[in-house]
Amino acid sequence: MVEEVITTTAPKEEQKTTKKGKKNKRIVQTGEAHIQATFNNTIISITDKKGEILVASSAGANGFRGSKKGTAYAAQVAAEKVALTAKQDHGMHSIDVFVRGIGLGRDSAIRAISTQGISINSITDKTPIPHGGVRPKGERKP
Repeated sequence: MVEEVITTTAPKEEQKTTKKGKKNKRIVQTGEAHIQATFNNTIISITDKKGEILVASSAGANGFRGSKKGTAYAAQVAAEKVALTAKQDHGMHSIDVFVRGIGLGRDSAIRAISTQGISINSITDKTPIPHGGVRPKGERKP
């Protein structure tokens, strides 16, 4: 017994094609810079006041690899790129900085943002601090 399978395809004119247009770049005067500085990398993201990310970059995204990602210079390069993009594309003038972590790129990232002409309103340290610690291990059984 031979079964025939018949498939039909619609002509190309009838197929719907949707094109996504370019996203409009929002103009945001004030925003927030979130800097996550670890020993291995530094991630900088600039958001609006609601927390929606406008621009983000990291030391690894700027071509640094391995142990060089955790350096202060790599954080400076990443912060300069983010600040320049935020200023040109989104019209960012003033910013609140939130720093998390204890890496080498904390201070250099903040300095790099300020050198790009964006005024810094406040700097807040959001590094998590343990209080109480983890539950201690129980006593050994004899």
